[in-house]
Amino acid sequence: MSFIWPFMLLTLALIPLGVALYYLIERGRRRRLAAYGGSLVAQETTHRTTGLRGRVPPALLVCGLIVMSVAMARPQAVISLPRQEGTVILAFDVSGSMAATDLKPTRMDAAKAAAKDFVSKQPSSVTIGVVAFSDGGISVQTPTNDQATVLAAIDRLAPQHGTSLGQGILASLDAIAVAEAGPYANNYYSNVSPAPTAAPTPTPVPSGTHAPAVIVLLSDGENNENPDPQAAAQTAADRGVRIYTVGIGSPSGTTVTIDGFQLHTQLDQATLQGISQTTGGTYYAAADEQQLFSVYDNLDTQLVVQPQLTEITSVLAGLSLVLLIGGALTSLLWLGRLL
Repeated sequence: MSFIWPFMLLTLALIPLGVALYYLIERGRRRRLAAYGGSLVAQETTHRTTGLRGRVPPALLVCGLIVMSVAMARPQAVISLPRQEGTVILAFDVSGSMAATDLKPTRMDAAKAAAKDFVSKQPSSVTIGVVAFSDGGISVQTPTNDQATVLAAIDRLAPQHGTSLGQGILASLDAIAVAEAGPYANNYYSNVSPAPTAAPTPTPVPSGTHAPAVIVLLSDGENNENPDPQAAAQTAADRGVRIYTVGIGSPSGTTVTIDGFQLHTQLDQATLQGISQTTGGTYYAAADEQQLFSVYDNLDTQLVVQPQLTEITSVLAGLSLVLLIGGALTSLLWLGRLL
């Protein structure tokens, strides 16, 4: 246990002084009763105050004062509290095919609306990042618990060019690594370019090792750029990160106009299913906006029990109040006076 105001513990020294003062006053009162011919009254009072009933009220009052003094020092204790926690990376396919209208009003708009609804329902202990990918992948918003910032990042998304699922997965893994490294990792200024180093190959870990961190990949699954999405998915699996894939669109597809050209686009479920199966995640088909909303309802973040330094002043203050009231009531009932 630690204290925010440890100097307030000095008030504990006043309690023995108060007890001694009370004892002197009580002894003087008995002498005065005896001096005025109240020997029988004094004997009865002495019997009542020296028996068990006579000791309980002052003991409760003293304990109440001790607990109150400790509470005044604002104690803190490490308490294990369950809470929702984790990092969720929302990886959006922003290729041109996401402008298709087989999911109303468009694939992109429906995906953004469902994602924003999901963000608004999360507790502050869940950090959310946003990654956009077309022919490349970029972290639009690093993981944060500032929901307004995340929602603004989602609003900025718009259809672009080709589709590289692999780039989206790798960019999401980088965002998770940044979140786990903390805000001060490599946070320094230098005008010297770092020497290029080969990225270390991660040692494969059991599935779900990064259980609090998941990737939600929203795409129609039509991949037409490198790298191979299955290879990227295997990289995620080696790091223990699960990928939940969400199929946006319909298997029959639709025709969309991109830069004056008409292109037929349809949902590639097999590719998305392969990614989720490789990483131990789940594939969800979202044929309409309502199904897309229900997908997020099934995405549960981890309920973890985490030790946390918590101030327990209110608990001790309440306990001291109970003890003081108990001492006062027993004194009135058993001794006929308030000590």
